[in-house]
Amino acid sequence: MLKYFLENDLVRIVDETPSNWEEAVRLSGENLLEKGIITEKYIEEIIECVKEYGPYIVLVPGVAMPHSSEKSEGVLGTAIAFTKVKEFVSFEEGNEEKQAKLFFTLAAKNAEEHIENISNLSELLMTEGIIESLNEIETMEDYKKVMEKFVRE
Repeated sequence: MLKYFLENDLVRIVDETPSNWEEAVRLSGENLLEKGIITEKYIEEIIECVKEYGPYIVLVPGVAMPHSSEKSEGVLGTAIAFTKVKEFVSFEEGNEEKQAKLFFTLAAKNAEEHIENISNLSELLMTEGIIESLNEIETMEDYKKVMEKFVRE
């Protein structure tokens, strides 16, 4: 997956810290938006879903997976983009378990691709030390070093 992000220009390392989780979700969707994979409508759907259902997109402390339904009209293609922000963004006031600075934004045109995206991402995140290593990166050069460390082919 790390190689996929790099080869498809789906990595963003942001020097700023979003002022709130809504801004973080918007920021994490920019790459897919610019590539025409999603529309602004999809980003708004994600924000509305989090407001309605709570911070379900925070998978584990430090990691968020912004996504909505595969039936979204705002999804034009299938991809996952990786965005790393400078500091943790809180999705639930006072709950450290519900904050993130690593964002993996999913877009999928159908249920099969949605499940495949989640499966591939889960496999990556279960890799020992990957979350800690990605939390430390500050540049694309750092990202490439993490990729070299974890990608074995």
